[in-house]
Amino acid sequence: MVQQKSEVAQDTSSYALDRLREHLAAGEFGSEGRLPTERALAEMLGISRRAVRRALEVLEAEGLIWRRQGSGTFVGERPDRWSEHVGDIVAGTDFMEIMEVRLRIEPQLAQLAAMRAKPSEIERMRDLARKIIESHDADARELWDGALHRQIAQSAGNRLFLSIFDVVNQVRQDEAWQAIRERARSSGNTVNISFAQHDGIIDAIAARDPVRAGEAMRQHLLMLQERLVRATSMEGHSLGQAS
Repeated sequence: MVQQKSEVAQDTSSYALDRLREHLAAGEFGSEGRLPTERALAEMLGISRRAVRRALEVLEAEGLIWRRQGSGTFVGERPDRWSEHVGDIVAGTDFMEIMEVRLRIEPQLAQLAAMRAKPSEIERMRDLARKIIESHDADARELWDGALHRQIAQSAGNRLFLSIFDVVNQVRQDEAWQAIRERARSSGNTVNISFAQHDGIIDAIAARDPVRAGEAMRQHLLMLQERLVRATSMEGHSLGQAS
């Protein structure tokens, strides 16, 4: 009888694992990739919480989910521990330091993406570039612009590079940074030039041309850096006149 119970429990855990894999693959879990509680999952699948817990342990071991005590269970791999200190890092930097780092790593990421990006990832880049064009406010443009650059970084296939990129990319969440970026965009024909540069970067990646992809990314970031310097200089000049 004990053996039969064990076999039934194993069957139930396997069923839970299969069903959870299906839900993860379909992207059906909600806001911020947070999974429902174990109790809710058990009710949804019609099985025991024990079976759900075992299935989640397997998924966590495979790197498909991660769990934080008191916060819940999330889709994807556990963030690097050093990323917990991102807020302190960001608070202690200015936009010029950020641009210096971006100019050192993102051209290399574009080069690697040109060698490694899958066709589906390149298509995703084009979709994100279109969403930037279709955005009508600063917040949305910043959101999709960050998503595009991260997709390029992810397509490079280097996890350490991606972790560094994610730290730098956290700056986009800062309201002051967004305000400066929007002022930089509003100068001249920056928005249209930026759109064209994005297309150039993606075209070079699609053509499997690392040299062209890296240079296209470098030129894009240099333009942004120049506009940011100009925007902040104008702001400082205005403040000086006001005082």
